[in-house]
Amino acid sequence: MKNAKKPLIKAISALLASIQIIALSSLNVFAINEELDDPNDDMVSQNEQKYDLLNENTDDWPNVSAAAYVLYDLDSGNVILGKNYDEQREPASTTKVMTLLLAMENLNMDDVVTITPEMALKINEIPADYVRLGLQEGEQITVQDLVYAGALKSANDACLALAMHMGGTEEAFCDMMNEKARDIGCLNTHFSSSFGFSNPDNLTTAYDLSLILGEACTNTQFSAVSTTYSYTIPATNKYSDSRPLNNANRFISSQEFSYDYYIGGKTGFTDSAGYTLVGAARKNDHTLVACVLNAQDSGIRYVDLRNLFEYGFSHYTTVQISPAEFDNAINQTNIQITDLLINTNLFIESEQTAFSEYLTTTSSRASLGSTNVVELSDVVIDTTQSEQTISVPLCRVYSDGKKYIVGILRLNIATKSPHIEVDPVKESGWTGLRNVLIVVAVISLLILILVISLVILRHSIVKKRRAERGRSKML
Repeated sequence: MKNAKKPLIKAISALLASIQIIALSSLNVFAINEELDDPNDDMVSQNEQKYDLLNENTDDWPNVSAAAYVLYDLDSGNVILGKNYDEQREPASTTKVMTLLLAMENLNMDDVVTITPEMALKINEIPADYVRLGLQEGEQITVQDLVYAGALKSANDACLALAMHMGGTEEAFCDMMNEKARDIGCLNTHFSSSFGFSNPDNLTTAYDLSLILGEACTNTQFSAVSTTYSYTIPATNKYSDSRPLNNANRFISSQEFSYDYYIGGKTGFTDSAGYTLVGAARKNDHTLVACVLNAQDSGIRYVDLRNLFEYGFSHYTTVQISPAEFDNAINQTNIQITDLLINTNLFIESEQTAFSEYLTTTSSRASLGSTNVVELSDVVIDTTQSEQTISVPLCRVYSDGKKYIVGILRLNIATKSPHIEVDPVKESGWTGLRNVLIVVAVISLLILILVISLVILRHSIVKKRRAERGRSKML
């Protein structure tokens, strides 16, 4: 009987090995290349979103007299209103915003600047009708005093002294200005003057100036300095008397143009540039930046800016994007894609998300309500690739059909390890049926082998008994 059991064990082992090979071969890769949803033409891409509000109804836009202007949302980066905002123009003394920004970033306010012979020579080249503080060769004055003189009085010699103190020469400092402009994102700016000298090479745009002021108000003390009503420069080694400074910006210095929400900016004027003004305003934790270039009147530029601010605050809403709001939609997306990959050797290895911090839209649209969705219309999964990364837009959809991309979901899809993974939750109907059939077949085969073994054993016993009876008869 022992010899009879050995063939049985070998047969069962061979059978189980054959079953494992069959199971593994059933996991071969196949391509699905499936598009998940229908495309939606109303979706606004992240690149388009920056300027999309300009396509809204312009019938009720405020009347702005300047040749070029812009209203820019500092939080979301959206351009709300604008005309010729990317057209290069002379900025006049609004150039000083960049000079003061760099001074606040690179110098200690308590540092002392000595007016060198080189500085004095350049200062003497400033046209006589340009505003000056009256710096003298050998004078020692603090960075803080020069910053306040540049911001409040628009003193050209003060900004030139700061520039040469930082750059060695004004030309080298202008290189610093242009590099900083590029870092901020200004694409149409070229500075050749540190204080706004009337020069056809000293050019920027309304949009670029709004970026520069936004940077200054966000990351330095520029807002506090430029909204100061008055400041007094104490006596220096060249001046025995103090020098009081009053803010020349009429948003601060006059009741007629006073604006409660104003948080900083700079004026400018030359014959070739016309009247210029860049300013920022904050209301209900919402910050707007506006700029007008080549206004025809000193007073109208303040009216233009105030009208732009009021229109922006009353007609547009900026909301903060909370990534947690998309958690459920992202989880559902992962489940959907995992289901598509169930009969392949691919799986979602990891995921990353990136969100915009803010979104600006019209107040009327925002009042209608919105939903958060994962946009799968352009997602294609190629299961013939061993690794791939798919980028899925995360969108906010308003009730009027407007759809904004506010984030990106990146899914890294990789190849599974070469072993069988049984996940009863994710099994398809065929996989479950196949497993049942395999189990039934194995049990049936084992029963058959057992029956055959019993038959063989019984036949052996009967044969042995007959042989014993034959021997007994012979005896």
